[in-house]
Amino acid sequence: MITLGIETSCDETSFAIYENGSMNRNGSILSSKIFSQSDIHSKFGGVVPEIASRNHIIKLEPLLTEILTESSINLKDIDLIGVTSSPGLIGALFIGVAFAKGLGYVNNIPVIPINHLQGHTLAAEITHNDLKPPYLSLIISGGHTHIYSVDIAYNFRLIARTVDDAVGESFDKVAKMLGFGYPGGPNIENAAKTGQKNKVQLPIGMKNKLNFSFSGLKTATMRAVEEKRYSKEDIAASFQSTAVETLLLKTLKAVEKIGIRKIIICGGVASNNYLRNTIKENFPKDIQVFFPIHKLCTDNGDMIAYTAYKLYRLRKFLSLNGTAYDSDPLMDRY
Repeated sequence: MITLGIETSCDETSFAIYENGSMNRNGSILSSKIFSQSDIHSKFGGVVPEIASRNHIIKLEPLLTEILTESSINLKDIDLIGVTSSPGLIGALFIGVAFAKGLGYVNNIPVIPINHLQGHTLAAEITHNDLKPPYLSLIISGGHTHIYSVDIAYNFRLIARTVDDAVGESFDKVAKMLGFGYPGGPNIENAAKTGQKNKVQLPIGMKNKLNFSFSGLKTATMRAVEEKRYSKEDIAASFQSTAVETLLLKTLKAVEKIGIRKIIICGGVASNNYLRNTIKENFPKDIQVFFPIHKLCTDNGDMIAYTAYKLYRLRKFLSLNGTAYDSDPLMDRY
């Protein structure tokens, strides 16, 4: 089976083609294309939804042509289309879903709606071929800081979430406070390399609870910036260290509560190398930790194509009569 994945939940336009393997071999991504709008939105200090939507419209058809040409695949060879349907920017999602529905209708190809968070989680399975649930998934990005338990049937159960800001959004806001560009995560990480992580004392929000909170960390960091007693590098290092310590602490609490000692860490913030190294160095040896490769941490069509194939057996197709479909078990808890 050949599956086309379409991702337009925020400011990346991405397509990928996944071909599943036989009983004796793993499947593979035949081709993958991403158009990033980071440079377009950097002058605004963040993503402007209307601009993101317009650029999706411009790039969808050319990228589809490129990916079909590169993989030597024709539309008639596509058996299944997966498209991100939630969560994300409503305009950006609408563009991708409408494109997928039209493509599926004209070519008689079934279309499956994919939750963006499911995609991020299953991206780790693309990297680690033998990885299978049950496992926990820590999803950390600009819009999400969630922990799910995932059973063998790929049912997602919410264990913990942020009560205010996402960790990725916090990285972006702190980078803006320090005068760094967008996106903030890579800039914070680079500045922190020459800073002292214990220089500024910053709080861990809701330390004794399972849920996350980053609003207090942002406020304390802002005050440190305003005091002008510390270098930007020291503030960046201290903020990054505290944010990562928060993620580590809460994740270990979830592992102990649920009893599953296999965890995926995914989403855009999972590409942070300081976080990766800290997690690997501080997690107990009996806990297995899996990261997607860096490319698959950010939004991509690969994870959507692969997830669509994996969930195809659930027979959840996207209706041509509207944007809604059967109840989404991940979105019900938001």
